[in-house]
Amino acid sequence: MTLKAAQGPLVGVKIIELAGIGPGPLCSALLADMGADILRIDRPVPADIGGPRPARADVARRGRYSVSVDLKNLQGVETILRLAKNADAILDPFRPGVTERLGLGPDDVFARNKRIIYGRMTGWGQDGPLGQAAGHDLNYLAITGVLNAIGPKEMPVPPLNVVADMGGGAMFLAVGVLAGIIEARQSGEGQVVDAAMVEGSAYLGMGQFGMVATNARVNERAANSTDGGSHFYRCYKTSDGKFVSIASIERKFYANLLDKLNLDPADLPEQYDESTWPDMAMKFEGIFRQKTQIEWTEIMGDTDICYAPVLDFEEAPRHPHNVARGNFVEVDGVVQPRPAPRFSRTPSAVQSAPPVVGADTRTGLASWGFSDSEIDELEARKAIGWQG
Repeated sequence: MTLKAAQGPLVGVKIIELAGIGPGPLCSALLADMGADILRIDRPVPADIGGPRPARADVARRGRYSVSVDLKNLQGVETILRLAKNADAILDPFRPGVTERLGLGPDDVFARNKRIIYGRMTGWGQDGPLGQAAGHDLNYLAITGVLNAIGPKEMPVPPLNVVADMGGGAMFLAVGVLAGIIEARQSGEGQVVDAAMVEGSAYLGMGQFGMVATNARVNERAANSTDGGSHFYRCYKTSDGKFVSIASIERKFYANLLDKLNLDPADLPEQYDESTWPDMAMKFEGIFRQKTQIEWTEIMGDTDICYAPVLDFEEAPRHPHNVARGNFVEVDGVVQPRPAPRFSRTPSAVQSAPPVVGADTRTGLASWGFSDSEIDELEARKAIGWQG
């Protein structure tokens, strides 16, 4: 695989990514899109993470070389430590203590590079009663209070794995690592960044905790203005079986909504009379079922109602706004989100399609200073290279 000439605000930043799943790859994709030079260290054999899929479909692995290294081989461990000497950061996706047992823990890495940032991504955090417990996004979100607030009254629902994994995990790891790099360039000292999905997810729900503490929020699902409890902030089914979203929180936007629904405010209860929300929701449901999603978009799309059609993953790239902004790109035949956020002077870019696992072992190591003879020796010792 050949990477494009790097561009973006992080050109010159060098990061080692120990391969994991979920938030780690997304964090690395974000940083790679911004121009960081990232080596993804993959296992030399297939990982047990579900059914196989084409490399090009695993879009969170885009923009960086895949280097296969056996972390249970002493020469493989030494390879990572040598890479760390010239890296700004290393990303650890394993349970607490795993890299220490491999000889790649923070102390081992700091001994080679005292300025490096050691980013650790876990669900529960590096310590605590659950520190060694298995878990996934849903479990981490479950103990934050956030999951209990999502869904209908009957039960909480999984909000995909974008809240804890990607929001509370990947984004906080990225911010933490970048902040650490900035500080290290001032102090000359590295440090560990302990990014836990539980803590990041709770942080995302910060405003809700404040509202509960001051009785500004009912501590139940579907009982508040922005959790599906109100009739003016929810999704409605249309006559063609699709959905539209309404978020007319402000009274001026709500007035516009009523106008487009041909409803007279004089005949209706006050917007924030919570006792009337269930009946008003039923009234709105009956109205929205009378037209198709496209028809409602034609009626409401260009108004200050706070309206948008609910699109699926295939429809979203074709929405006129997304097309006009170029919000999606096609890479190796796969439509995917373009890099975000946008920089006016140093724009980000997708540096490459996701590589086949281990396909860049020689190229990646050479780009970080290993000679051909050194790479040959590591291959001979089975310290590197795909063996699956």
